[in-house]
Amino acid sequence: MLAPADVIRLEEDAVVLLDQTRLPGERVDRRCATVPELCAAIRELAIRGAPAIGIAAAMGMAQAARRSSATGIPALRAELADASTQLAASRPTAINLGWALGRCDDLIAGTDGTPDDLRAALGALARRIHEDEVARCRAMGGHGAELLAGGARVLTHCNAGGLATGGYGSALGVVRAAHARDPAIHVWVGETRPLLQGARLTAWELAEDGIPHTLIADVAAGQLFSRGLVDAVVFGADRIARNGDAANKIGSYTLSVLAAAHGVPCYVVAPSSTIDHAIATGAGIPIEERAADEVTQLGGRVLAPAGTPVANPAFDVTPAANITAIVTEAGVHRAPYEESLPAAAT
Repeated sequence: MLAPADVIRLEEDAVVLLDQTRLPGERVDRRCATVPELCAAIRELAIRGAPAIGIAAAMGMAQAARRSSATGIPALRAELADASTQLAASRPTAINLGWALGRCDDLIAGTDGTPDDLRAALGALARRIHEDEVARCRAMGGHGAELLAGGARVLTHCNAGGLATGGYGSALGVVRAAHARDPAIHVWVGETRPLLQGARLTAWELAEDGIPHTLIADVAAGQLFSRGLVDAVVFGADRIARNGDAANKIGSYTLSVLAAAHGVPCYVVAPSSTIDHAIATGAGIPIEERAADEVTQLGGRVLAPAGTPVANPAFDVTPAANITAIVTEAGVHRAPYEESLPAAAT
């Protein structure tokens, strides 16, 4: 299993992350010494997954403070405000990004000591956010594993493992905890077009851990359901609205519809830091539109005629009605989610 520091860590001169665009072929670290470099890594999906992006943002703020030559708190605050603005704009859907930056901004506003005091405090906060996210994932894993029967055949989507969360995993954390109790568990891994995070990342993590799994094309999911080969759908979330609507990688909504049609439970697993209580429903969740070439090309090979119009939303929203339960570090939550979902972690 990946150690948290293997996924992302704060070193003296850079934020260092495992470059997920290079997996599974190469295991290469990417060093981000500046905020623009880290923003580029986030946009390019070298680091991805809502909790991991939040961790990266906090570490980016700490690194920005270290690089600053400001000798007074007002000047350092001004530089860090600019850094926070840049990081906040790097990806719009995952609320953990804004949540982590908000914690950093609160710390910056409340620090009255020297610039070195603030630099030290931001570094400590970034590491604490990382440690807390890993701890939350382990707690979620234990809660979610209780929902899976012995020998369960679990269908998952995208990557919600250690790569996406800074160490252990949300949806894959449930799988890991269940496998530790019951080695007979089996995972159906949806490839997750257009960028194949399931094929490239989830299958890689499961193979590293020795967890039985089978990779499928996304379009094969319906056939699995029709044959009675899926016992549960488990995926993560980048943002959850107050009513329980959950934004996750494009294709998640489709799986929830298939699960509902076949009487299969659909579980969303995410830390409380992913819940946006300021948004009433999924209609208020911003959906990132990504570049056309992610769809028209694959590994540099052109798949569609030049000039083909493309729609490439990165996420869809699964309505709360399709979600059997939402699992956070606080436990298993069921509808009505306005009442059952916990407040954001601190």
